[in-house]
Amino acid sequence: MKTSKFTEEQIAFALKQAELGTKVEEICRKLGISEATFYNWKKKYGGLGPSELRRLRQLEEENAKLKRLVADLSLDKAMLQDVLAKNVWSAPALQGERCRSDACQFA
Repeated sequence: MKTSKFTEEQIAFALKQAELGTKVEEICRKLGISEATFYNWKKKYGGLGPSELRRLRQLEEENAKLKRLVADLSLDKAMLQDVLAKNVWSAPALQGERCRSDACQFA
């Protein structure tokens, strides 16, 4: 996830200024952002204070990490199942052949 160059406090301050009547154009000019960015912030973070905004960002980052982890583990599982399926049917004991190695001897 792309991190913002603005802190939670800066975003909350910008949104608060708009609530207090400062023109959005002026806020955007001072911060060097587009109005689209401002309205995205407003849609996403409107009504949140700096601490709530910080917590939301932490949860979003954690969620993204967990999604990547689930994707990696799902891929690992699929690969292992594929290897297991190929190895089970190629084992000599299952093909009716006599296995001569120590690895095939079951207790």
